This record gives sequence, C-alpha cells and structure tokens, in this order.
Amino acid sequence: MKFIVSSSALLKQLQQINGVINANTVLPILEDFLFEIEKDKLTVVATDLETVMKVHLDIEAKESGKVCIPAKILIESLKNLAEQPLTFNIDIKTFAIELTSDNGKYKVMGENPDNFPKEPVADNANSFTMTSSALVTAINKSLFAVSNDDLRPAMTGVFFELDQKGLTCVATDAHRLVKYKRNDVVCPKTDTFIVPKKPLNLLKSALPDNEDELTLSYNSNHLFVKHGGTELVCRLIDARFPDYKVVIPVDNPYKLTVNKVDFQNALRRVSVFSNKSTNQVAISINGSELQLAAQDVDFSFEGNERMACQYDGEDLQIAFNAKFLIEMLNAAETQEINIELSTSTKAGIIKPTEEDANEELLMLVMPLMLNN
Repeated sequence: MKFIVSSSALLKQLQQINGVINANTVLPILEDFLFEIEKDKLTVVATDLETVMKVHLDIEAKESGKVCIPAKILIESLKNLAEQPLTFNIDIKTFAIELTSDNGKYKVMGENPDNFPKEPVADNANSFTMTSSALVTAINKSLFAVSNDDLRPAMTGVFFELDQKGLTCVATDAHRLVKYKRNDVVCPKTDTFIVPKKPLNLLKSALPDNEDELTLSYNSNHLFVKHGGTELVCRLIDARFPDYKVVIPVDNPYKLTVNKVDFQNALRRVSVFSNKSTNQVAISINGSELQLAAQDVDFSFEGNERMACQYDGEDLQIAFNAKFLIEMLNAAETQEINIELSTSTKAGIIKPTEEDANEELLMLVMPLMLNN
C-alpha cells in the first residue's frame, strides 16, 4: 500500500492531535497514530482510551488500508524535513513502513491496526451548534478555575449547563468559582454534563478563534465535537457537580471599581513579599483609596502599595490569595472591573464593567483569614 502526502500539512495535523498521547501509557499501541487511507483521504487517529482525536487530510492514494505508526519518531522526523511530498510505502503483511523524501529513505516498524482501540459511537446523542470562538472563549474563561484534586472528581472538569436560553460553563476548586454564560447558543433541551480538563485543553489549541460553526453532540457517557476536518470524542466525568448556585452571594452591597491592569500589576508586585503557601494579600479600602499589603513573617518580608479606586461602601479590610485574583482578572477583558463585597469573611464577586450582549461572566473568590 502506498500514498503521497505533503510533509508540512501532515506535521501540522499530527501536532494538533499529538497532545492526546500520554507519555507513559499502559498499552504500547497507544503510543501510535492510526492511519486510515480511503480514496485520496487520510484519517489519523490518536487516543488515550479516555479521549480520541481525529484529523482528515487530502492525499494521493490508489488503495485503501490501515496501519499504526509510532507517533514520536514520525513527528520528530517530520519536524526536520522541509516542505515536500512524502511517499509512504507500507507492507500490509509485516506493517513495515518506508518513507521516501526528496533526498532520503527512512524505515520504521508499524503495528497491526486491528489492535488499536475502537472509538465510541454517538448513540442517542443530542446535538447543538455554536461558533468556534464562543467555545474557545468559554473554555479560556473557565478552565483555569478547575480543581486538580482527584478526590473530588466532579470538580476536575468544567460543568456544562444547557437550556434553550443558552449555555453556561461553571468551574470551581472550592476557593474560587467562575460562571460564564452564552446567550447566543440554542441547546435542544435542558441538560448537564462535566467535561474533563485534558480534552478542553486540546480543543482550546486545535480550534480557531473565529466564527466557524462547530457541532457538539453528547450522550450519557461521551461528548463529540466536530469542526471541519478535526473531531474530538471524550468520556464525560461521571459524578455530581456541587450546587454552585447556593455559594454565590445574592447581596453584596459594597461596590469597588478599579483599573484592571493597575490592580493586577500592584498585586503582582506586592505578592512577591507574601507567604508562598497562602499568597495572601490584605486589601484595605478607605474612601477612594485602596491599600495592598503582604508579608512573610518567617523571612521578615513586607510589601505595601496604594492605588486609587472608586468605592461605595463602608471601610473594609479583606484578604485574598493574590495568585487566584491575578488569574481571574485575566478572564475579564475590560479596562475596569467591579468587585462586589460585604464583609471580610464573605466571598467577593468580580465582574467586568462592560460585556458583550451575548456574554455574562461572574467570578467568585473566597477570602482568606486576616492575620492581624
């Protein structure tokens, strides 16, 4: 069996799906790409048993067939080739592969494609469409707040909440929570599912940030995402997501408005002097002045700054994890942000001052105990 493909086009597509492959897999076949050739079309598949990713390419081929090729050596060799047509010659009895370039021949041993895991089928799936940029934005604005605690599996993914009015993505690690809603997505019915972190990271890098339409389908076990020649299937997390609505304070009467970049930079500078295990920065608000203070008693480090703000409320002192605040401010893409507060022990709510008509972003951060 033989086919010819552009080296750079192949490398680009393989790099998109290479992230699926784990460094230390239990089954050696999972270190391979599955190549399926059918009538001038090549489909390449990568899987780690939980996530499957596929790409489609145009090639020149006379016959159909399948072979598994070790991913690492194939990508390494393609990286060092200039753009040119590559010829693959495959012996379908022994699975030996010979690659021929303009000025070289390379041999690699493939594996039997029959041993490659079968991918899940979209049985009884519900489907809806949204733009590629809407999904990429939803992932970017929520993924950073996902928990890494495997003892709470429900919180190690992003919670998708669907209804006819829109799509809401929620992520939390019990210290902070992000809720991002899109009103321009019409879902077939009210439903929920939890998508793990890894496939979302893969989608984030594989999808273009544009108005292309993509299709999302899901059933009780899997999510299927299709965009042009790229497809992703992942197993959903089988757990109950905590009731996030009860955590969000209904009434935070004090309103603080600050310049996002100034506030972020001040936090970065002051947090250098904070205790490295808590990253605690104390914020004191007094009229139109905001003071940030951090200290690490063990090393006698201390940092203080002041900045202007707009504040409507009683004087308040509250402490937060600076690292969390800095990450959350990245998700708000406005010049100024609003922080709604009530007491030093209640969660603060961060919102952008302006929003797109189709978007709603709400971020919640739990305060730290003030060490006076």
